[in-house]
Amino acid sequence: MASEQTDDIRAEVREWLARNWDPRRPLGEWWSMLAESGWAFPDHPTEWSGRGLTHDATRIVAEEIDAAGAYGPPRGIATMMVAPLLLELGTEAQKRQWLPGILDGSTVWCQLFSEPDAGSDLAGLSTTAVADGDEWIVKGQKVWTSGAHYAKWAILVARTDSEAKKHHGLTFFAIDMDQPGVETRPLVQMSGDAEFNEVFLNDAVVPSANRIGEINAGWPVTLRTLSYERHSLDPETDAGIHGRLDLSLPVDAYASGRIDDGLRGFMPKGSEAWAMLRDVLAETGAIDDPVVRQEAMRIYSWHRIAGFAALRAAARTEAGVEIGAEASLGKLASTRAMRAWRDLALRVLGPQGTLSGPESALGGRIHRICVTVSGLSIAGGTDEIQRNIIGEQALGLPREPRPTA
Repeated sequence: MASEQTDDIRAEVREWLARNWDPRRPLGEWWSMLAESGWAFPDHPTEWSGRGLTHDATRIVAEEIDAAGAYGPPRGIATMMVAPLLLELGTEAQKRQWLPGILDGSTVWCQLFSEPDAGSDLAGLSTTAVADGDEWIVKGQKVWTSGAHYAKWAILVARTDSEAKKHHGLTFFAIDMDQPGVETRPLVQMSGDAEFNEVFLNDAVVPSANRIGEINAGWPVTLRTLSYERHSLDPETDAGIHGRLDLSLPVDAYASGRIDDGLRGFMPKGSEAWAMLRDVLAETGAIDDPVVRQEAMRIYSWHRIAGFAALRAAARTEAGVEIGAEASLGKLASTRAMRAWRDLALRVLGPQGTLSGPESALGGRIHRICVTVSGLSIAGGTDEIQRNIIGEQALGLPREPRPTA
């Protein structure tokens, strides 16, 4: 991006924030203002609360919001996956119905994809949707669903043709979670959080108008949606999913950390992770150890590789080219960096690294990150799946054997 354009964007964001950022505003009002201004999601088209800017520009906007001490836009499945899917494949009616609530944070979404017997082999799912007039009746079970216990809507993949080959009998829907046929059960993680859920669907109803894409053509829609998730794993974008927030409270209640917004246990941005590690190394005196320094620089290099891959994937998307192996490479590099980050942080902290709570390293954040890192190798597609994508799409290696098509 030309430096003149960069300077213009920075100046415009700073001026808008100087006029409008007020931590005393209710969170809902602040998020609505961000969305209406186009600065919440500046890469969106102008007609859908954006400014039509590039991915590079969105980084610049995020930097300025952080620098001003302002609270950023909503984060989660809705903004990460559903919004870009609707912008690309949704009908005009679907965009009008769902995008406003996504962009101002008033409507929370979750993702009903994985099942107990269909994780990495997602196309092997068994949840069914049977047509009944202008509705579909859904039965089955989903698992590892983040935020299902407070989400209003979900994106759902279900089998609509049991006779077709498994990749060809799926359909993609949006389903209302607030109905009698939907039951959620939390799954407690070793961090003590219960962000994930089992979801049981027993004669849940989906109107035909909530179908995204064609009947029995849900697999390409699913792959596109997953590519948004991998694309969003840019190490320099804010990570995490907002919890259940009271939009009537002053935004400073969340910005100051007085009330948990559900984000602080998740992964920091690449630059923030590097700064945290550097602080830990300095405080423990390990920064003078040449072996530790070498490992730290290896972690820094992996963060940089992940960032370059994310930028490359964004450039392909903006050029209208299908996201390829770049997103998978970036995801692998990011998870590898954070696993090494965890191992080095715990090594230099010694016994203190086993402690949790506000009296432990960095107020307990190090411990929460460390117990969460392992899940990165599964979230957004397992490392094994990412390696298959890279091997087949980038290196031209033979496909992994598929027992069924």
